[in-house]
Amino acid sequence: MTLFKLRQKYKPVLPQILSQPGTVVFEKSGHLPVQAEIKKLFPKTSDQSLLLGKKRSAQKVSPLKIGAVFSGGQAPGGHNILTGLFDALHSKSKLFGFLDGPSGVISGKYIELTASTLDPYRNQGGFDLLGSGRTKIETDQQLQSTLKTANDLDLDGLVIIGGDDSNTNAAFIAEYFLQHGCKTKVIGVPKTIDGDLQNQHVEISFGFDTATKIYSELIGNIAKDALSAKKYYHFIKLMGRSASHITLECALKTHPNLTLISEECHTLTEITLKIADLIEQREEIGKHYGVILIPEGLIEHMPEMSGLIKELKKSNFSLESKAIWEMLPERVQQQLLLDRDPHGNVNLSAVETEVVLIEAVTKELKKRKFKGKFSPLAHFFGYEGRAGLPSNFDANYCYALGHTAALLIDQGFTAYMAFVEHLSKPASEWSIGGLPLASQLILCQKKPVIVKAYVDLKGTPYHRLKKHADKWALEDDYQCPGPTQFFGESALTDSVPFIIQ
Repeated sequence: MTLFKLRQKYKPVLPQILSQPGTVVFEKSGHLPVQAEIKKLFPKTSDQSLLLGKKRSAQKVSPLKIGAVFSGGQAPGGHNILTGLFDALHSKSKLFGFLDGPSGVISGKYIELTASTLDPYRNQGGFDLLGSGRTKIETDQQLQSTLKTANDLDLDGLVIIGGDDSNTNAAFIAEYFLQHGCKTKVIGVPKTIDGDLQNQHVEISFGFDTATKIYSELIGNIAKDALSAKKYYHFIKLMGRSASHITLECALKTHPNLTLISEECHTLTEITLKIADLIEQREEIGKHYGVILIPEGLIEHMPEMSGLIKELKKSNFSLESKAIWEMLPERVQQQLLLDRDPHGNVNLSAVETEVVLIEAVTKELKKRKFKGKFSPLAHFFGYEGRAGLPSNFDANYCYALGHTAALLIDQGFTAYMAFVEHLSKPASEWSIGGLPLASQLILCQKKPVIVKAYVDLKGTPYHRLKKHADKWALEDDYQCPGPTQFFGESALTDSVPFIIQ
């Protein structure tokens, strides 16, 4: 029997509060502050309380019609949101899945999700049951079409599974529905492997744990190869958009010789000198190899590069940006010019930051008349981690999130993000609730957005990295986590991300 067949049979652990249908009530727990500008844009949904799930005596659960959609990039565990929704609903309820992301909501393209449809996808990776997409529902015509779809299907609820941009969309749709007298409740679910959708109650987004375990296995394998061959410097870029949570987590798991963190905001020159110094120091003790982790968003955080990226749409560069542009390899120039995504972001996964650093370090070492060995190899780990079999943590987490979203809709709440918290505890002890979407919005360039969460340079995980940085630089304390474990001791199978421990 194959592993994915065995995983279909895994029974996710539900928090005790969700163990019996109809025994949860969401109690209001005070208001969270909302910006005055946001209140004006979201008059019907900006005055909402934080919701915390509490036990109550068993009540009847009503049949509902709920639609669900994947929005944005894949993240391991997404199918368990759907199975969690389905299993939480009354047996006479109907669950619809919109195809190809938000565009399926706009066009009314969907399938009904039944037990036979969902069973093969339990605890499976990817979003392939429904597909996903990055269409933004923001124009009046798109909102009208979304409203029509909700009315045509007589939906009681719409669950939007996505990251910060997608949950911002959810806030707009919820407000629009209320303004037009639509009964459909809108609930967001925090999804992104990047880990940049965090707040007081959303400790981490789903998919992060699995993705970082996959990347860490690969990094550990490469570190062991470096220690064996003793002749290559591996420059490993990791997916993660602007924030460095993935890189930090993988560093804590694998102990590379150098970990770059975007949020430190060093210039290209500073980073180049730092790497060149490391290579010289290791050469002095007879080591001609090493492992360097690079966050995807590093190039965007370098002051001179961020200025260049902002000027790419202009006809003329400043003198400083022109000098940086001419320094870049031609293929990297072309990568920076690729079309941006619907949110206006540069496609950082296509920009070979690792190549930029290799070339800059090569020039610096030549300038220093370095006589040692420097044989660099470039790697990028990104798509390998987005659709893998979800870890037990993500399988349990997503299943609980699906239940929570269903219960929020059943109790009539809209414009909320479902959350599950206390994730460092055993899954049976997790708590649930709803976070008002409006409370997470700020006005940025005259547009409401949910602010990305960056690595906290005063936080414990970052300080742990810095504490060990000098030792890991020279002593090769490489850790090889191996594959994600699904069977065996709970210390292995049910481990949680370092950054939330």
